[in-house]
Amino acid sequence: MDMTTSVTVPLFLTAAFYKFVDLPDYAERRAPLLAFCEAHHVKGIILLAREGVNSTLAGAPEDVHAVLSYLRSDPKLADLEHKESFANKAPFHRMKVRLKKEIVTLGVEGISPTKRVGQYVKPEDWNELISSPDVVVIDTRNDYEVEIGSFKGAVDPDIKSFSQLPEWVKQAQSLEAKNGKKPRVAMFCTGGIRCEKSTSLMLENGFDDVYHLQGGILKYLELVPPEQSLWEGECFVFDERVSVSHGLKPGSHELCRACREPLPADAKASSLFELGVSCPRCHAQTSDVQKNSARERQKQWEIAKARHINHIGTPQRQERIAALLPPDTPILYSFRRCPYAMRARLALLASGIRCEMREIALSQKPEGMLAASPKGTVPVLVFKDKVLEESLDIMHWALSQHDPHAWSTTGTSVDADAQALVQHCDGEFKKNLDRYKYPNRYELPDGLAHRDAGAVFLKELNSLLSQGTYLMGSKWTWVDAAIAPFVRQFARTDRDWFDAQRWSALQTWLDNFEQSAAYISVMHKYKVWHHDAKPVAFPATPSIN
Repeated sequence: MDMTTSVTVPLFLTAAFYKFVDLPDYAERRAPLLAFCEAHHVKGIILLAREGVNSTLAGAPEDVHAVLSYLRSDPKLADLEHKESFANKAPFHRMKVRLKKEIVTLGVEGISPTKRVGQYVKPEDWNELISSPDVVVIDTRNDYEVEIGSFKGAVDPDIKSFSQLPEWVKQAQSLEAKNGKKPRVAMFCTGGIRCEKSTSLMLENGFDDVYHLQGGILKYLELVPPEQSLWEGECFVFDERVSVSHGLKPGSHELCRACREPLPADAKASSLFELGVSCPRCHAQTSDVQKNSARERQKQWEIAKARHINHIGTPQRQERIAALLPPDTPILYSFRRCPYAMRARLALLASGIRCEMREIALSQKPEGMLAASPKGTVPVLVFKDKVLEESLDIMHWALSQHDPHAWSTTGTSVDADAQALVQHCDGEFKKNLDRYKYPNRYELPDGLAHRDAGAVFLKELNSLLSQGTYLMGSKWTWVDAAIAPFVRQFARTDRDWFDAQRWSALQTWLDNFEQSAAYISVMHKYKVWHHDAKPVAFPATPSIN
């Protein structure tokens, strides 16, 4: 009988990377980057800050490489380097892109590796450097990381967080000058990012000879053979692997699910250890209420595991949403701040029509949206048998289905005036609004001339509102809903200027709109949609979100 040996092939590629680079538009990068990662089923975390990017991602190799290629398509990140390792189970359960003040928090103003940084030392040259008797080797990581492994002879600052390192540097006896000269300093960390920033700190503190391990401990363990290594123990990593050893093979340590730090030696034998609730390190740091909450979470996790379902996420929430979105529910492609999309959402909300919401990133438009509406602008309302791709068409369709608040002016004596007012808004006023808000797009030195031209329309609106509470008289209609989002955008371009104008009726009307329940509802923040996302409903309701 033939026997075959089964070999377990690692399924998940983990890529760790960072780069210090000036990113003044880092906040605008978040939405399209998240959408791209989610569309490629990649999970992990990306930190974006003015000073650069820092990340660990995991997924199928082709998907991770697609994200890396996407990042490198930006000239500022073209030389982005990354480190790879493989795992048999998913290291992360979610995808997050977060905006931060620093990609690694040191908390000292003016410290930037883009200005000054220590000398890089390749992993193959590291042993020779740290073996020199005149070199002080400093582990820049947190105490719980140092506890499970470090380089032989390295100084442990015994810090709880990286932001405590500057104070330690000021007081460390090992860094005191001898014979009038400060020592040479070699610094290291997990992937290189902390020691890169710490060398910048050391240079600012008057140390001239400062070195750091290029690629960090992970690159050293990847390239240096165990028999030549000066590393002792394992290296803590911030994912489900917990630790790695030489060759970046998964280590032997487990994680405390309460404090997210590696379990101390013999932790499970301690009376302070409770699976998913506490370990000897964190038991005294949590209250009974927090422990009980952790016990309930652990219980639900065990139930989900027994049933072979994924506990990560909120399946009950998705079931409720699915119940609200039958198969014939229209799909609304939208962008939260777009005034055209805002007016469409207002009419859908007023009519009581529920849609599947697909919030888009303007720089990463979904293929499904472009297939339905090649012009590529929002809003787009997609039915099984038709597509509405103009905001006013969506408004009029919604109100023709159900108009409980009598928003429509169709068939009334004011309908011609209503249509003309909205046409003026969408025509000349919108032209001036764009040039006032975005003069650079039109090669204008400023938008002040177009601000003044747009003010003519606003004065007309103020006059109408001075005669009645709303644009068409004593009640809110579709006209108010169609125009208010554009006035809002105009006002927010320079709110001080807008508030200083003698348009009290218009200003009150706009303030009431921005404080209304309808406005709050249509401005609910949705995550950027991707093609594998679970459906979400518009409007959002407290019982769902």
